Amino acid sequence: MNKMIAYCGLNCENCDAYLATINDDQELRIKTAKQWAELNHAPILPEHINCQGCRVDGAKTVFCDSMCGVRQCALKKGVATCGDCLDLESCPTVGAILENNPAALKNLKE
Repeated sequence: MNKMIAYCGLNCENCDAYLATINDDQELRIKTAKQWAELNHAPILPEHINCQGCRVDGAKTVFCDSMCGVRQCALKKGVATCGDCLDLESCPTVGAILENNPAALKNLKE
């Protein structure tokens, strides 16, 4: 599986944090930090928006590195992605992502 597919099935190459990092785009960092802070009701600053991908070595946002329940569960279970987990179809942890992004489920099943 493509290493840029996150544990949850989202494509990291489409993530604003990833795009801001690889393009060193400070304006995108600022925009993303503002959006994520509002969505998560958390103090997310532009300097927190650095990520090279969920499943690859390198920088991760604070959320992706230590707060993402999906990533933490996959690491604990030792699966490459949620697509390798027997509980995928009934999992409440990844369920909201899969409901809102059908492409993520497709990525996990490929």
